[in-house]
Amino acid sequence: MEEQHAPARSWRYGPPWRSAPEGDDAQPQRGRRWPWRSTVLLTAFVLIGTNFAEHSQPHRVPLNGYARVLLLVASVLLLWRHRYPVAVAFGTATATLVYLAAGFPYGPVFLTVAVGCFSAVVAGHRRAAWASVGVLWAAHALVALWLYRWLPPPGDRSAGLTQQIVIATWVLAIVALSELARVRREQWARERADRAQAARRRADEERLRIARELHDVLAHSISVINVQAGMGLALLDSDPEQARAALTTIKAASKEALGEVRQVLDTLRAPGAAPRAPAPGLDRLPELVDQAAAAGLTVEIEGEPPQLPPGADLAAFRIVQEALTNVVRHSGSRHARVLLAHDGAALRLRIDDDGPATGADAGGSGNGLAGMRERAAALGGTIEAGPRADGGFRVVAVLPSHIREDE
Repeated sequence: MEEQHAPARSWRYGPPWRSAPEGDDAQPQRGRRWPWRSTVLLTAFVLIGTNFAEHSQPHRVPLNGYARVLLLVASVLLLWRHRYPVAVAFGTATATLVYLAAGFPYGPVFLTVAVGCFSAVVAGHRRAAWASVGVLWAAHALVALWLYRWLPPPGDRSAGLTQQIVIATWVLAIVALSELARVRREQWARERADRAQAARRRADEERLRIARELHDVLAHSISVINVQAGMGLALLDSDPEQARAALTTIKAASKEALGEVRQVLDTLRAPGAAPRAPAPGLDRLPELVDQAAAAGLTVEIEGEPPQLPPGADLAAFRIVQEALTNVVRHSGSRHARVLLAHDGAALRLRIDDDGPATGADAGGSGNGLAGMRERAAALGGTIEAGPRADGGFRVVAVLPSHIREDE
């Protein structure tokens, strides 16, 4: 059902057991916007925040040009976090580790690692993100518990186990938040896909409905016009009055067909707008009988049309209309019977003709019967159609009479 649009760029996710996408997803993601604003704001926050943090940590190495370069590297790397999430996750972790190993003050530099890990997890590279954060924590623990003796600042003391547990808790919190964001994004992506699929399904159903309406309207009217045109040609010289009557019937049938086709097409031009005329229902059976009579078919109606919801009423009318059209087109009988039986829960329609069939398509074997079955199935009903033992043809439809309009 589809208009041709350029495919939208979207995040792609691997199955939950895969740490990183393969194939196309392993290549750099191109065509995405650079996250300039967030990166600039984050860089400013890291630089300014670290300057303030320095004042409360006089025992650490004072900030210098080398420290600020490392802070800039860790922050600016985030510009590539959407295109190269794995490289950015490990790059921010490495720059931060070098910064801490050099003895510079603790501060918001850890935020760059958190954002890099978050971007990698959301992009589907879960194991890479976990590995980068895990390596940073393990290396920091090694520095804080053992290598501090040989690294600046001079006279530094070993960090306690409590400090390492706190850092590990923060690492787990970052990973947990990243995983939560990934799950939510996947859920939103599935919901968008479900909504798009539902919209496509509704569009398909609407096209099918319009196709059925056009088929039923045109098949019936054109059958009447065909019969009357043949009659008019046969009687043009011998009985001009009968020929005139046939032409009058053709004019009326074509006018009615044009009106119904216009009503169907109006729903295409203004989707959701109220129709200009009510949809036909079983209350128009007398008109259907008159049209059949104009085509030379006598129709006998047994039973009273019940009150039905609009959808069921339209389906019942179209089924009777299509069945009578098939009698006109495919049966040698000039007499048909329509039986309506309603038991409160379902309407039973039975249309009979006595045959014989005039061709291989007796009773209608193409779109007519398929359309009737689709109409009935859409309402939870059934259609049975086939030849009778005595040579005639029978159509039996059972339609539920209590149907909500939103179904």
